[in-house]
Amino acid sequence: MNTFLPRRSARRLAAVTATTAAIAGTLFLTASADASSDPDSNTEASSRAGANASTNAAAITLPPTHANFDYQIGGAYTPPAGVKVVTRDHGATPAPGLYNICYVNAFQAQPKAEGDWPADLLLRRGDGSIVYDGQWKEALLDLRTADKRTAVARKVDALIDECASKGFQAVEPDNYDSYTRSEGLLTGTNAQDYIALLAAHAHQRGLAIAQKNTAELAANRKALGLDFAVAEECGQWKECGDYTEHFGNDVIVIEYTAKGLSNACSKWGDKLSIVRRDLGVSPVGDGKYVRKTC
Repeated sequence: MNTFLPRRSARRLAAVTATTAAIAGTLFLTASADASSDPDSNTEASSRAGANASTNAAAITLPPTHANFDYQIGGAYTPPAGVKVVTRDHGATPAPGLYNICYVNAFQAQPKAEGDWPADLLLRRGDGSIVYDGQWKEALLDLRTADKRTAVARKVDALIDECASKGFQAVEPDNYDSYTRSEGLLTGTNAQDYIALLAAHAHQRGLAIAQKNTAELAANRKALGLDFAVAEECGQWKECGDYTEHFGNDVIVIEYTAKGLSNACSKWGDKLSIVRRDLGVSPVGDGKYVRKTC
């Protein structure tokens, strides 16, 4: 299986900073503003997702709040004693007896896996060249029209089905913030209309669905059908409150530095699920393995 590196909020902040002029310093992107540059935007998806979320709410179980959590997307291993919630890659098997969250790279192709996607679903510049997330060497997926979003969602829905069939209780679709690295080709509305499709499908399969990072879009989470948040380095960057404002205590925090863990624990240690992992999210037995809690 592939080894995944964390999608850190530090990367998102750098991307947002680099495009500040383009978005006029506004982090809270509105649907009306984006729709003007996205004539094919499927804005009805948000309301449909919200309706589906309500319809299926009884069948969905959210992760317990303020729980002992482990982030295992870099490789599965026996969870430490006391862990109640674990995230693993969709290719792994859920940990018996725990609440399991299924990690899926939903907005970008895996490194060197462009061939797994139809050519027209990879985001391309006007000259036909593919737009990559430079740091992670992953091709961005094209979410610019309703038809493309539906086609991309169909492939990712198959991974969500895999998560449900294996017994996961929730799904964590990564790279919600990829529009900030799209060279202006994607908008926040594109991302929201697409994730609403994933949320509707996850709920149909009885899975809760997380918002991964992207605090600037958290205000719309109910309309989109997003149930809880997974926030990387919100302690490091002092943005955990941006998530709790909209998700309450349904927030899972992953830190990668001692400072980030200290900041998160000092303010949120009695409310949120918080863990520090090493940057590679290494399994037990790896020399780089780090795991600490409040």
